[in-house]
Amino acid sequence: MTRRHQEIADNLRRDLAEGVYPVGSALPAEADLAAAYAVSRGTVRQALATLLAEGLLGSRQGARHTVLSTTPSQSFAELRSFAQWARAGGHVPGGLVLDSVRGGASVQEAALLQLAPDDGVLRVLRLRTLDGAPVLLERTVYAGWTADAVEALPDDCESVTQRLLDDTGLVFAHGEHHLDAVAAGTVDARELAVRRGSPLLRVRRTTLTADGRPVETSDDRYRPGSVVFTVRNSTQANSLARTAPVRTSAGPTSAASTSPTPTSPEQKCEPS
Repeated sequence: MTRRHQEIADNLRRDLAEGVYPVGSALPAEADLAAAYAVSRGTVRQALATLLAEGLLGSRQGARHTVLSTTPSQSFAELRSFAQWARAGGHVPGGLVLDSVRGGASVQEAALLQLAPDDGVLRVLRLRTLDGAPVLLERTVYAGWTADAVEALPDDCESVTQRLLDDTGLVFAHGEHHLDAVAAGTVDARELAVRRGSPLLRVRRTTLTADGRPVETSDDRYRPGSVVFTVRNSTQANSLARTAPVRTSAGPTSAASTSPTPTSPEQKCEPS
């Protein structure tokens, strides 16, 4: 059963998303919210603490809470896992392994995975889809100690993250992401249905266990128009969130959307 402060947080979160309280505005005083919801001020404080933790609100002693954003920060699991992110937005994720081969780690791969050069790794090329449309091509290199578990997964495994947790207890706990742009190569163009040379958003990521042991490093390339990453900085929250672009009749706009929305096959068509 949902606790009362969670219901209040959900209601306030919805109000923020719908523009009832725009960015920069102040929420009603705690006493007013408590009266409106017929609860104690302590319950209201619990709800507001949830929104503070999500980076939606700012707080200053003696002043009402200020709206900092209308988009909640994403959990690490949603940011790390393509499937969990897609499902959180009400969409259907898909995946298909196009190629999988073992080999020796390159110097760069060895440095990222804390291995010796030529130590065994597993390289996997995986296509990701959102509601059936191709949106991401992953080139993932797994440390050799995870290779058997990854190879045992079906080629169309929806969530590698969840299956590795279920099958082996492996928990992805830390990640580092680097974002830039690259031109689509021959394989990118074929699998993502874009022209060769088209600009792609690239996310290079390395994921580690809770004790700092690298599990994988990946080069993820997103089809144009498929996702937007938003960074919000404050003294209370420093978060990276992935959303779908807002679309208008004129095309994609800024990263203001709050949930992934498929774009048209002409323009749209990303991590595990």
